Amino acid sequence: MTRVAAVDCGTNSIRLLVADADLETGELAELDRRMTIVRLGQGVDRTGRLAPEALERTFAACREYAEVIKALDARKVRFVATSASRDAENREDFVRGVVDILGVEPEVISGDQEAEFSFVGATRELPGHEERLVVDIGGGSTEFVVGHAHVEAARSVDIGCVRLTERHVRDDPMTAAEAAAIRADIEAALDLAERTVPVREARTLVGLAGSVTTVAAIALGLKEYDSAAIHHSRISRAQVAEVTRSLLAATHDERAANPVIHPGRVDVISAGALVLLAIMERTGLDEVVVSEHDILDGIAWSIA
Repeated sequence: MTRVAAVDCGTNSIRLLVADADLETGELAELDRRMTIVRLGQGVDRTGRLAPEALERTFAACREYAEVIKALDARKVRFVATSASRDAENREDFVRGVVDILGVEPEVISGDQEAEFSFVGATRELPGHEERLVVDIGGGSTEFVVGHAHVEAARSVDIGCVRLTERHVRDDPMTAAEAAAIRADIEAALDLAERTVPVREARTLVGLAGSVTTVAAIALGLKEYDSAAIHHSRISRAQVAEVTRSLLAATHDERAANPVIHPGRVDVISAGALVLLAIMERTGLDEVVVSEHDILDGIAWSIA
């Protein structure tokens, strides 16, 4: 049994998983899992730099996580940073801050590495070995991975809910023209992804991360966010389309009033839903299997 601490720092959120990994049974016993919206990628698409206030929000979360890791006595720690810190000119400021607080250097991984971790985390506990398309819709990028028991093809493209919202949305609610501009970016990115990943050949679509789980929570009619109810739920394409339509029609305040939408996702969830819907329409798959286990779990297994 190995006690590990995995940190995943993305464009919109930073997350921690402390778990005991049993290599003999293949089980990951979760001790602590938490998420903080820090919006590290604030303005990166426009300025190319991490904003000082975004860095401080992220460092504040790291201080909290350092206390949890110490209290649970996790000896092996891995910190993975994704899209926003890949793109930023001043990422060394970010690296130094994390090292000072957690004592480990953040690994600014490639999109392909990100995809590999996501696939392992999402599929390790799923039965069967049919070809799956795993889609991780993040804040700055979306990862596409196709494989059976192992990854066969992967691609990361720069469509994420934060990036698309900052690039195109100025009105509340989003206008039809803004939605169309987002959709055009998504379609171009899907064309790019299909050059290396056969997304239409997969029999099962597995969706990861906050945009997908939030759309699932709305589709399921939950009164509060319930990870157990969401994990491995199956949401139809028609349900995703209906949720997307309702989000696009709602104002910021109306979305904020829905208790299953995290306050840090209220302004970007509509773009995230558009990404999911476009993927389902492009692949022709009628449902998405929603997973609460994702890149964070893949990072944990990589440490073990």
